[in-house]
Amino acid sequence: MIITKIESKQNSTIKQLARLAKDKKYRNNMNQMVCEGEKMLFEALSSEVKVHTVLIKIGENVSSELIDKAINQGAHIFETDEKLFNLASDVETPQNVLFSCDMPHRMADELPQNLNGAILLDGVQDPGNLGTILRTADAFALSAVILCEGCTDPTAPKVVRSTMGAIFRQPIYKMQIEQAIAAMHTRKIKVCAATLVQDSIPINKTNLKNSAVVIGNEGRGLSDKTLSLCDEKIIIPMMGKAESLNASVAAAILIWEMSEDIKNE
Repeated sequence: MIITKIESKQNSTIKQLARLAKDKKYRNNMNQMVCEGEKMLFEALSSEVKVHTVLIKIGENVSSELIDKAINQGAHIFETDEKLFNLASDVETPQNVLFSCDMPHRMADELPQNLNGAILLDGVQDPGNLGTILRTADAFALSAVILCEGCTDPTAPKVVRSTMGAIFRQPIYKMQIEQAIAAMHTRKIKVCAATLVQDSIPINKTNLKNSAVVIGNEGRGLSDKTLSLCDEKIIIPMMGKAESLNASVAAAILIWEMSEDIKNE
C-alpha cells in the first residue's frame, strides 16, 4: 500500500480538495466533487464514478480493504495530520477520510422517455433538504429528481453528505420549470403542484401513480406561473396547527404516496 504523507499547507492536494469543497464553478470545470467518510468512499467505489484522490487523517483507523480497493481503481492515497486535514474540509469536525471523485454520470444523462414518476424542485435552496430528498427518491426508486430554477448545487458537500450515498445512484436532471413540465406532458405524465392554496386536493383523494409532483421554495412556495402550468394542485392533510411542512418532509410523504399508488394498482 503506497501512501504519500503531506506536511505542508501549500500542498496541491490540500488546496484542490479545499477548492472543490468551496467553489461550484471549479467543481463544474473539473467535473469533480469532494466527499467525506468511509461510507461515502464505499458508495463511490461501488458506483461508476472514478475516485481520484483519497486523504486520510493520521491516527484514524480507516478500512484497509477500502484503501486497497481505491488503489486498485487508480486513486492516489495521501495522509496528513489533523491541522492540515481540516484545511481541506468544509466542516468543523470532519470525518477520517476526504476524497475527490468525478461527478456521477446520472447528473448528465438525457431525461428518459419512460418514467415511473418524478419530483420537480423549484427553488429548493437548503442543502440538507435537497440531500434528504435525493436520499428518499433513491429509497423508493423514483425515476427522476429534476432541479429547476434556484435550486442549490447537488454537488455541494453539505448536499452530498445528506444523501448518504444516494448521489451516486439517484438520477438527477436540471431544467427550467416550464421545460420540465412540458417534458412531463409530452410523456403523458400528470403534473401536480404541492401547494397550500384553498382549492388543493388532499393527496388521499387523488391518484399519484405515474405523476410528477412540483415542490417549491421552503419559504415562498410555488409561483402563480408555475401553478398555472400544473394539471392539479394537491395538499398533504394535516390535523395539527403547523401551517406547512419542511420541503424534504413533504417530499418524503409525496414520494411514499406515489409508490403506494403504484403498489396498489
